[in-house]
Amino acid sequence: MNKLLTALSLLLAIVFLVGCGSEETASENPSVASTENQKEETTMESTTQARQIRIQSGADAMIFQLNDSTAANELYEQLPLTVELEEFGSNEKIFYPPEKLNTANTPKAANKIGCLAYYEPWGDVVIFYDSFSANGSLYELGEVVAGEEFLDAFSGNVTIEAVE
Repeated sequence: MNKLLTALSLLLAIVFLVGCGSEETASENPSVASTENQKEETTMESTTQARQIRIQSGADAMIFQLNDSTAANELYEQLPLTVELEEFGSNEKIFYPPEKLNTANTPKAANKIGCLAYYEPWGDVVIFYDSFSANGSLYELGEVVAGEEFLDAFSGNVTIEAVE
């Protein structure tokens, strides 16, 4: 019986010590708070890093800076792509990504040459090389930052990939 009480006491002591571990909280130790803040900042930076894509035709390329919208991020996640870039109207080129994009938290497209946009009703991505009218179904994904001279020249099969 004495051995049983000793073993039970030892077991309770172990359970108590394990259950009362020394996990510090941010309020108890400022260095823990600093480490937690650094982790949050790193996570936020990685999700809001400026993403760029390259649209290439032969040796020529355009680089687009994407905004941090849901639709732009979904397009980025579908890369790399080889698509047919088609002339549409007299001011834009279009292509269809494999999957439609979610436009939640995506700004409406502003009238500016070099705008990369998404036309929700048709599910196509638009590259504007001339001015255009505002449209409630047209969402901005980004804008050209290099290769503007090719905005109206590209057509046919192009490769679209992330710029690392």
